[in-house]
Amino acid sequence: MKIELREEYIKLGQALKAAGLVSSGIEAKVVIQDGEVKVNGEVDTRRGKKLYSGDTVEFNNETIEIV
Repeated sequence: MKIELREEYIKLGQALKAAGLVSSGIEAKVVIQDGEVKVNGEVDTRRGKKLYSGDTVEFNNETIEIV
């Protein structure tokens, strides 16, 4: 799955929501804080983590590419 950037970056919570992997910002916050989300292969617990083109996010057996 790919998310195309409209600006310089997208925040981690917004990316999960945009990809349809969570239904709300609150759900995104919970799964991120629980350590269920990886950014570029590393667990990241910051919902506001900025993602740039080339980054990958893994959650729930899904991979999101930021392009």
